[in-house]
Amino acid sequence: MTPMLRRIGLWMGIGGLLILTDCRKRKKEDPQPPGINLFTVEDDLKLGAQVGQQIESNPQQYPILDSAQYSVAYAHLYRMRDSLLRTGKLQYADRFPWRIRIIRDDNTLNAFCAPGGYIYFYTGIIKYLNNEAELMGVLGHEMAHADRRHVTQLLTQAYGVQTLLNLITGNNPGLLGEIASNLLLLSFSRDHERDADAHSVIYLCPTSYPADAAAQFFTYIQQQGGTRPPAFLSTHPDPGERIRNIRTKAQELNCTGNQTYDARYAQLKASLP
Repeated sequence: MTPMLRRIGLWMGIGGLLILTDCRKRKKEDPQPPGINLFTVEDDLKLGAQVGQQIESNPQQYPILDSAQYSVAYAHLYRMRDSLLRTGKLQYADRFPWRIRIIRDDNTLNAFCAPGGYIYFYTGIIKYLNNEAELMGVLGHEMAHADRRHVTQLLTQAYGVQTLLNLITGNNPGLLGEIASNLLLLSFSRDHERDADAHSVIYLCPTSYPADAAAQFFTYIQQQGGTRPPAFLSTHPDPGERIRNIRTKAQELNCTGNQTYDARYAQLKASLP
């Protein structure tokens, strides 16, 4: 029996006890992620790399801005990313690459983060928002999906134990590519979205940004009358509920950041094509 199979067998035998023990050890601000995950962290990294390869090999659908030509925009986003990684709140801050790519599409109001920390922003959402804090709320939310390993939790539910065992033991070598292809169509559960919202607050709380920046983002969306909602809001919980939950979380953690960096954000927008 391989080490991986032994690890899975052990988990299946005493998983409930391990989860209970782990929950008791966790801080109140960092609850257990929703769902069960039979994938390893290495699987997250492998899946994320495959998703990135598929995206970047299809420039017609995903026209990615060159990082050298648009170095100002990339430097701006990487600075924002680094401010979150330095907080010490992300479990895989040093293990995931947290690579950023900008997709040139002004009509798509979206951002997403593939497993393992492969982050994608559409120019549409960057140009749509008002200030850096709003985009920071989006970034924190998407990084939370990766750091909390929500995608592979959903894949555990979708594919089942036996299929994943076949993947791990090499009996279905084409499955990993199939899974990677389907990741862009995956919809997060309401529990995963609430978890990502809460962790956006946790990540931003030690920074100079308002920790409830994601709530500011949703408030702005509501003020626009919902005429151009971002694609990733289509299956999410009600924005009003999310705003209340995010602000409550920021109050619970006594977060004090208040900088929105409007002028700096205008420079980011101006650097885009």
